[in-house]
Amino acid sequence: MIIVMRPEATKKDIDFVVKKLTDYGFKTHLSEGVERTIIGAIGDERTLRDKPLSSLPGVEKVVPILKPYKLVSKDFKKEPTVINIKGVKIGGKHIAVMAGPCSVESRELLFEVAESIYKSGARILRGGAFKPRTSPYSFQGLGEEGLKYLREVADHYGMLVITELLDPRDLDLVAKYADILQIGARNMSNFRLLKEVGKAKIPVMLKRGMCATIKEFLMAAEYIASEGNYDIILCERGIRSFDTETRNILDLAAVPVIKNVSHLPIIVDPSHGTGRRDCILPMAQAAIAAGADGLMIEVHPRPSEALSDGDQSILPENFDVLMRRVRVIAATIEKHLEE
Repeated sequence: MIIVMRPEATKKDIDFVVKKLTDYGFKTHLSEGVERTIIGAIGDERTLRDKPLSSLPGVEKVVPILKPYKLVSKDFKKEPTVINIKGVKIGGKHIAVMAGPCSVESRELLFEVAESIYKSGARILRGGAFKPRTSPYSFQGLGEEGLKYLREVADHYGMLVITELLDPRDLDLVAKYADILQIGARNMSNFRLLKEVGKAKIPVMLKRGMCATIKEFLMAAEYIASEGNYDIILCERGIRSFDTETRNILDLAAVPVIKNVSHLPIIVDPSHGTGRRDCILPMAQAAIAAGADGLMIEVHPRPSEALSDGDQSILPENFDVLMRRVRVIAATIEKHLEE
């Protein structure tokens, strides 16, 4: 349940309510809005039924949250969450674009890609140093060497780094180089991993599982938030279907649906969502028009030579066209590209 404090409630009032809830065995989470502070109480609400919470100093009302996801719901926080990472904002009126090769193949390639996408306006460099591949014989990534390249190249251009974390044992290593930890679709239900990144207090981008419902997607985000990390970016990357014309079915309806029930920002990955180079530009445009807070795009100067996912990587010149069109669409819905 949530405890809504009065606008005039003091810090002393809030601390007193938090202590009471803690004494009752509840985990508490604060959401400080423009006018009010909301205290989320996580635990068995039956133990609070006979407790006079409404009479505590500074309390305006006590409201049960009926949804199974509590902390990521709009019941807990009405205003859209805006995540600010070194001046780059994601959420609200801000559209952020993450771009780069599927996997870090070499230092030279990364510099080549980063130079072009930076000129086009991207401010977050993506690339996999550890790659989860369907086949154990496929390229698995460069590991720490790839992380070092990402950090070096991003720092050179003043960009952020997002890269995938596969194993909780690698958390400290990846966090040493990355600004945003990516949890891939295969790990959306890896609850131990979710709890660990929740404790790490580093911004996290959570991808929707290939067969996950929207409710399951938000419950996975709840695992991260329940450990105290609210800097969560959701990513719609397509769900599995019977159709074989595209790699996945990109569920753009998930964007407005999630925005209606959650305060978290949500971006769209049309590269994985379609698996087809010719679909990326139109689906990226549609994603922004649907209200997405950003995009994740795979870019490679020579897709036919890519060590992974070349079929869904666009050329730098096509990425430049995409960015120009995104700016126009963003302006029509009163948003702007983070540059």
